[in-house]
Amino acid sequence: MTRALPTHPDPGDSPAGRSAPVDRLALLARAQAAFADVASTADPEAPVPGCGEWRVADVVLHLARVHWWAAGMAVGVVLRTENPDRPRDAESLDRIYRWAARHLHATLAETGPDSPALTLDGRGVAAYWWRRQLHETLIHLDDVATAAGTPAPTFATEVWADTVDEVVSVLGPARQARGAAALITSPVEIVATDTGDRWVVGDGDAGATVRGTSRDVALLLWNRIDLSSPGLEVSGDPSAVDALLEAGLTS
Repeated sequence: MTRALPTHPDPGDSPAGRSAPVDRLALLARAQAAFADVASTADPEAPVPGCGEWRVADVVLHLARVHWWAAGMAVGVVLRTENPDRPRDAESLDRIYRWAARHLHATLAETGPDSPALTLDGRGVAAYWWRRQLHETLIHLDDVATAAGTPAPTFATEVWADTVDEVVSVLGPARQARGAAALITSPVEIVATDTGDRWVVGDGDAGATVRGTSRDVALLLWNRIDLSSPGLEVSGDPSAVDALLEAGLTS
């Protein structure tokens, strides 16, 4: 899996890359606050399109657990727990999520971006979780906003482009390495029309291209929208795009 153009480098790649974790930590705090606010207005038992049989309560409990687990990974500790299914009342859900969000943010701020950490692809630095949890929260923010029937808070196009980049260059390869995602044998080019960023997923020349805003492309890769979305355009071999979306690059 390769990227056609380098965008949003990770810490240490360049002077610009070293400033990225600071921005991502601030963006994470903003996304967490927005998630908590939107989730608190939704019916806990409202269905969440794009998340199978999950309800809003399940998404809130899941993200709270992931924040807690990621805080452990950021300091080199593997905390094992299953997704809880209780409590499910709005007040308790709000309290649990806000606690987990504060715990994660405080842990990441205290450890700093360059501290040794466990990551999904082995050992790395804590800045990995600044990025991973930002995009995890951003996707689930869109989930609960959709369930609540309210527009999701707006984030810059560059943030959504970074969501795409994380799938293509970090999350997807990590899932492929452990056998959770299929290798891409028919390369696909992805173009974010609002930022000009371009990626090629798979090795070799792309036989198909998907174009759309960075947000639409990110939601497509995360299986929140499909190719029928009016904001997306596909050219070339459609079976290559179908294979990409069915490969399991995201959970």
